[in-house]
Amino acid sequence: MNTNTNARFWKRFRKNKAALASLVLIIVVIMIALFAYPLSPDDSKDANTMMVEIGTRKPGFACSFLKKYTASNEPNTNIIDYLVNGKERSVVLIPIEGYTLRNDSIYVRHIMDEQNTEVLSFSIKQLYPTHLDATLIQETLILHRTFWLGTDRYGRDLLSRLLIGSRVSMAVGFIAVLISIFIGVLLGALSGYFGGWVDQIITWLINVLWAIPTLLLVFAITFALGKGFWQIFIAVGFTMWVGTARLIRGQVMSLKELEYIQAAKVMGFSSMRIISKHVLPNVLGPTIVMAASNFATAILIEAGLSFLGIGVQPPTSSWGLMIKENYNFIITNHPMLAIIPGLAIMLIVLAFNLLGNALRDALDVKG
Repeated sequence: MNTNTNARFWKRFRKNKAALASLVLIIVVIMIALFAYPLSPDDSKDANTMMVEIGTRKPGFACSFLKKYTASNEPNTNIIDYLVNGKERSVVLIPIEGYTLRNDSIYVRHIMDEQNTEVLSFSIKQLYPTHLDATLIQETLILHRTFWLGTDRYGRDLLSRLLIGSRVSMAVGFIAVLISIFIGVLLGALSGYFGGWVDQIITWLINVLWAIPTLLLVFAITFALGKGFWQIFIAVGFTMWVGTARLIRGQVMSLKELEYIQAAKVMGFSSMRIISKHVLPNVLGPTIVMAASNFATAILIEAGLSFLGIGVQPPTSSWGLMIKENYNFIITNHPMLAIIPGLAIMLIVLAFNLLGNALRDALDVKG
């Protein structure tokens, strides 16, 4: 796009307040996905610190914990590894209601459930292997934490699971879109430009895959590849290219009849050069719109697969898996355990759909 086209595009796009809000939300979620562990109250791997004593607590629940240090686990100091995998747990957290210090021992009221507690006694040296000054006992051994979104049935922090679960949705969407756009644009461009038997073969393949429901095709690929994180990327990506290929094929068929394409052929330019230099740049707009739409579809498909148990597997955090683990609480007094990840899926899918519609309108030269 030239300077005038860019200016016209941004002028149209800025008028759509819903699209701007959606773009901001998408950027925020992407940043959260990139820095999920530093932002999470529980930055252990997959935010999988289980404390069943405080399971299914409501949002805003606050609790104190006694920290029992384990010398076997060294803290993770590699920043890249920390951003990707979180920290190895170097302490065991024991939920307590209160504590008392007596000489070199600490007595705590261990929370058993919402109604019951028991008194436990620990030696200071048992909790913290090295010498600890009495004035630092409270700071070193006692942790106070607020669970802003509550805890799930296993006592895991729901906010941390939600933040880290955003990485799965964003990663699946991004990689699936790359796969689907690459295959769709390649096959659509070849089919529309060359026509003839090339078009017939590709069109036949498109029609066959188009006739198979997307979820059934994803199920088949998933069962063939197995359950897992990377298998979902491939399964979703290889099922969403059909719509892109149909769209690009139609665009290329109309573009190849224009005078500048015919002039390029007369000048002896190769077909690959014409497609890459003159055709594909002019279908960039529809490709971007399809990418936004495919991103939203990929997030929904991943959530559905995880909910059905054939997506990412526990203890990996995923919004769809969070709904599966907690959906039965909807009819009890803890419905937020399933509603919160459901709202997250709804908002991010709505944001991508609104963004795609705004991009379509802003790139429409007839508007």
